[in-house]
Amino acid sequence: MIIGTAGHIDHGKSSLVRALTGTDPDRLKEEKARGITIELGFAYWKQPDGRVIGFVDVPGHERFVHTMLAGAHGIDLVLLVVAANDGVMPQTREHFAILRLLGQSRAVVALTKCDLVDAVRIGEVSADIRALLAGTPMEDAAILPVSTVTGEGMDALAATLAAAPETARAADRRFRLAVDRSFSIAGAGTVVTGTILSGGVSVGDQVMVSPAGHGARIRGLHRQNQAAEAAVAGDRCALNLAGVSRDEVVRGSMVLDPILHAPTSRLDARIHLLPGEKKPLGTWMPIRLHHAAAEVLGRAVPLGPPIAPGETGLVQLVLESPIAAAAGDRIVLRDTSASRTIGGGVILDLRPPERHRRTPSRLAALEALDGAPDAAMLARLAALPPFVLDLPTLARDHAVPDFEPLLAEAGLVLIAPGRAVSATVWAELRRDIGAALDADHRANPDLQGLPLDRLRRAIVPLLPVVAFRLVLAGMQAAGDLVLQGAWARRPDHIARLAAADEAIWQRITPDLAGPGRFRPPRVRDFATSLPANERHVRTILKSVARRGDLYEVAQDHFFLRDTVTEMAAIIGELETPFSAATFRDRLGDGEFNAGRKVAIQALEFFDRHGLTVRRGDARVVDRRRLALFAPD
Repeated sequence: MIIGTAGHIDHGKSSLVRALTGTDPDRLKEEKARGITIELGFAYWKQPDGRVIGFVDVPGHERFVHTMLAGAHGIDLVLLVVAANDGVMPQTREHFAILRLLGQSRAVVALTKCDLVDAVRIGEVSADIRALLAGTPMEDAAILPVSTVTGEGMDALAATLAAAPETARAADRRFRLAVDRSFSIAGAGTVVTGTILSGGVSVGDQVMVSPAGHGARIRGLHRQNQAAEAAVAGDRCALNLAGVSRDEVVRGSMVLDPILHAPTSRLDARIHLLPGEKKPLGTWMPIRLHHAAAEVLGRAVPLGPPIAPGETGLVQLVLESPIAAAAGDRIVLRDTSASRTIGGGVILDLRPPERHRRTPSRLAALEALDGAPDAAMLARLAALPPFVLDLPTLARDHAVPDFEPLLAEAGLVLIAPGRAVSATVWAELRRDIGAALDADHRANPDLQGLPLDRLRRAIVPLLPVVAFRLVLAGMQAAGDLVLQGAWARRPDHIARLAAADEAIWQRITPDLAGPGRFRPPRVRDFATSLPANERHVRTILKSVARRGDLYEVAQDHFFLRDTVTEMAAIIGELETPFSAATFRDRLGDGEFNAGRKVAIQALEFFDRHGLTVRRGDARVVDRRRLALFAPD
């Protein structure tokens, strides 16, 4: 168990820790000279049953609230210290507000320096403390008068702390340790300390230092100040890291399972603004964000109206540098001058959109994410656009090993590796897409099938193209349909030309393939060489285009589907913006060079389909549209 002190400067936090453990948490020369805590202090208290209770002693001065925040994450129990002669002071209130924002719910109050006052004063201060705690989960916390000078009440305090139950920790999640100290030891190398927020770690494990991205190996570790082979969530830990230097691991870093390394500089959170604030939290308000031991500047963008003091709302936070966080982590916001605490809350999403962040569907998704990463959360998310869940990314951002064991409980089914949808939505999609294909086959028996983009817009326009392709791939695996390029059809549907027309088509096909595929003949040329009626040849080619084997790139200029797919892939490889000449040169040279005119016709065709967008004499690529021309 980890106990963290909190309270105003010079109220006796460090003296209490020293009296309980026999260890002075003030380790710096300046701290001893000035008689105040400046940095985080640590001490360990061994119990008769072999347990070791760790103490994190934090500074009480207002100038060191940022240091207090670095030590306040990951504690199990708060030891709130209030001096009987001073009573509740400004930093008492700010520390308590911070602890509430961090979700702390368990506390013991030590009413120190009781040897300096009488019983009446102790009663008055106790009443003030009760008023401070009122209406919070800590309102019933024990208030124990103590004196480290006379020893009064110290046995009762020790017994109360020792009897406190340990907090249940997320031991089944992936490993994360928030670094609050980093130093070097001769002969050992880099050592970092912190509290394990989730999961466990063993000597020999490979880890990552995030957000910097340095790989390392656990050479050795201490848990609760004792050498050990392994440690788990809730342990105060020192890790000896091989492969990184001290300068590469700073306070605020996160040592974690390499799978979790995915820093973010933009996140969505539910934020509570403290009642004492003088103005609402408005758009682009500058903030100082504290997460675990990390501290970074940023801006706040409410996802609704400005958040009034004392109110709670959804906010997007745009940070100046990335942090290593997980959904569900607690954060605290302070003003940029670090003079006061503004508010705080919980992270909901680490990968929010920069645009369309206030749409009803986006806000509904954030509401669905607000809660434990369990089957209920998966079910809520799967009921919302885009309907297809990216399980590996979702699991990584919540620091859980895998969501697939929860699929049955959540009513979800896998449609592709790592991708799941609601069983209800899956059944509806299969039914509606199948019905649309059947209706199209009845109305157009000579067509190969339905274009995928038209099918998506008719059935699920809110489903992104990539997600829709995953749904179709799942339906193809289930035998519901067949995908052919940008078309879909039922497995038993075959579009056929009349025998005479099929014979003409077979004579034309070789001239559309091979080395000359990027410069095929036109309809007039085919009619002359066959020979055949030009209008009839045009009708045959248009029928073949309708069934999906051809594209009419320009008037009377038809290209095989595979050729168009090849050209789209070439465009996808070009560095944008690019010129028509660059595209022409990539199509080849020599006898079968496509020529500038054909290259421009092809680019204008891709412009119409949204794959390319003209910008003056150049073009840029919308790579999301490459899926429209994906190969079979």
